[in-house]
Amino acid sequence: MAQVALPRAFGTSVKRKEDRRFITGSGRYTDDLVLPRQAYASFVRAPMAHARLGAVDTSEAAAFPGVLAVLSGADYAASGLGNLACGWMIHSRDGSAMNAGEHPPLAVERVRYAGDAVAVVVAETREAARSAAELVMVDYDELPAVVEVVEAGAPDAPRLHDAAPANQVFDWELGSAAETESAFARAAHVTELDIVNNRLVPNAMEPRAVNASFDRATGQHTVYIASQNPHGLRMTLAAVIGFAPEHKLRVISEDVGGGFGSKAFTYAEEVACLFASRFLNRPVKWTADRSEAFLADAHGRDHVTRASLALDENHRFLGLRVHTQANIGAYLSTFGSLIPTYVYAPLLSGQYVIPAIHARVIARYTNTTPVDAYRGAGRPEASYVIERLVEQAARETGTDPAELRRINFVRDFPYQTPVEMEYDTGDFDAHLEDALRLIDYAGFAERKAAARKQGRLLGIGIGAYIEAAGIGPSAKLGKLGSGAGLWESAEVRVNPTGSVEVLTGCHSHGQSHETTYAQLVADRFGIAVEDVEIIHGDTDKVQFGMGTFGSRSGPVGLSAIAIATDKVIGKAKLIAGHLLDVPAETVEFDGGMFSSSQTNQQLSFAEVALNAYTAHHFPTADLEPGLKEGCFFDPPNFTFPSGCHVCELEVDAETGEVTLVDFVAVDDFGTLVNPMVVEGQVHGGIAQGVGQALLEHTVYDRESGQLLSGTFMDYCMPRADNLPDFKVGFTNTPSPSNPLGIKGCGEAGAIGAPPAIINALTDALGVRTFDMPATPERVWRVLQDTSR
Repeated sequence: MAQVALPRAFGTSVKRKEDRRFITGSGRYTDDLVLPRQAYASFVRAPMAHARLGAVDTSEAAAFPGVLAVLSGADYAASGLGNLACGWMIHSRDGSAMNAGEHPPLAVERVRYAGDAVAVVVAETREAARSAAELVMVDYDELPAVVEVVEAGAPDAPRLHDAAPANQVFDWELGSAAETESAFARAAHVTELDIVNNRLVPNAMEPRAVNASFDRATGQHTVYIASQNPHGLRMTLAAVIGFAPEHKLRVISEDVGGGFGSKAFTYAEEVACLFASRFLNRPVKWTADRSEAFLADAHGRDHVTRASLALDENHRFLGLRVHTQANIGAYLSTFGSLIPTYVYAPLLSGQYVIPAIHARVIARYTNTTPVDAYRGAGRPEASYVIERLVEQAARETGTDPAELRRINFVRDFPYQTPVEMEYDTGDFDAHLEDALRLIDYAGFAERKAAARKQGRLLGIGIGAYIEAAGIGPSAKLGKLGSGAGLWESAEVRVNPTGSVEVLTGCHSHGQSHETTYAQLVADRFGIAVEDVEIIHGDTDKVQFGMGTFGSRSGPVGLSAIAIATDKVIGKAKLIAGHLLDVPAETVEFDGGMFSSSQTNQQLSFAEVALNAYTAHHFPTADLEPGLKEGCFFDPPNFTFPSGCHVCELEVDAETGEVTLVDFVAVDDFGTLVNPMVVEGQVHGGIAQGVGQALLEHTVYDRESGQLLSGTFMDYCMPRADNLPDFKVGFTNTPSPSNPLGIKGCGEAGAIGAPPAIINALTDALGVRTFDMPATPERVWRVLQDTSR
């Protein structure tokens, strides 16, 4: 049978299959789902940041028309179900385990941040639940609050958890202190900076939502939820919380409107709604409003760091010393202990040869929303530290910032850093030179001088980053304290007509899996992209998987699919050999056709697929009917995306307003599955990096602990007019840690943009430091100080 060869899909900018559904309003999100006998939940939240919890009077709320139940922390505690837990064990420098305070889904005895859930009201309508929640009367005995991480360690600071003296979660270190001190003793120059990485709120387009149901007759629990990790949630609900064995728990996550890490965790709301559903034997739905999202979604960043870089007389780096205080918030979130430790400190070497590094991290509880992974998760914080230091060291030593980076780049791979990571491949010179060319770095001095004559302030800054992605290699992660391996799974099912269903344990919430995964499978099998369906997000349909975070969907998830397709092709060759009456080892497969040098006959992929299900016999007893294969892929190492971002900006000397004149991002993501999708990921990441550098900032009142930036009126998000046209470029050194050479691209923009922007700003202002965000008021105040 002759077949027209299809154009290659993998590596090309195929239009997104999912877009038609989304732009026509046909997406199906958790809040769209209304189940029979649907009930609605509203949470009673603590109005103060720290207080002893007295009586919780639910009588008036329970009598409100339409109310079905009002459940408090005491009710939950009486159920015998477990509390929320952190999934990553960190040990302090003295070997002791981290101090993990109790985190009940509904507060008992004490509330520890404004927004802490105290009770849940369930009613026939959302409006009734919200109205009744206002009638719950709670006796609070207010206590002093602390919201700043440095102040939380003071001797007189209020203590949040009995298990955590001085509010300390852990005092952790990585690297050799002795070798680092020796390097500093030999230094010809030392640059030291105090650096603040500001707290951010994720603000995904779709707020968190859950719809939990329980069937008392069968004991089956079903949770519809906006989640990045359905199987992980099911495992937690079963093994940690104790609702039911996993075969009695089904988690379904359909379309999800963004996550940025914030939907990868187990929150109080889904536990409480499932508890209420079981109590009432009715489905219970909760959808956060935006104010609740500001209060209760896990925040990101919030580090205070003192860092020093030692250089020799030839401007080569000798050592790096970093002391970070990390704000954990009121409780340890799911990955809260991981973010300021093993995905932060091991990346402090950046793209540079630094023979000695020592990092010490003290994490403390505060009366604020818990902090966890937010786009980049530890990698932006590390890149910001080293890139601010390198830029300042260049200025202090009179060296061009680009040249200082060239002097210290890693060039021999694999390269073992002093802080755990082994970089497998890269070409840091390539993306630096491309970025400098695209922004006309050579002509900047002339542009700056001309602008100054006109009273304008121009600055240019570089952000060269490397990150560990492709989370992750289970063996390595186990040594770092992970509670579970982080492999990924895939199952490839070929239907009798030749169409294909791919079941993946990853989950798409903006990553374009329906397109990019289909591109790979279509190319492997020589079929149309439209003939491939990607299935994810339902724990009853899909084999166990680890979800989507840490730029793992391509390097780990797609690699599992690739290996499964290879297995399918291997079996299909056996079937084709039987049908063609030739030895299977002579069968070749290319462009969707099976052929052999021993016959002039050919078979299409669809023909072999049909015979896999309809043939009356196979040549050997061990060759079973059907065409379906699976794979669990566990990579041997992380992948290491890297790149160079360069920003040119202008400061209005009268108003302090910062305008991005030009922004270039050249990244090495290894193999690109779909360049258009990758560019979109880079653009989105840069926009979030711009938000952190210039606009976004979470502010708490230092006395009361109240969130002062709890709406979009007070928390400024980047808009189109805050962003220039980005110039995006790519280099390619394929990763050897997976069969496709993919490194991952989802977090790069949020990592490289902040240091590039702040380096450009300090260049324009002629100052050593500037704490993000660089709002017009802050910049104006610095301008006034420098003018005096």
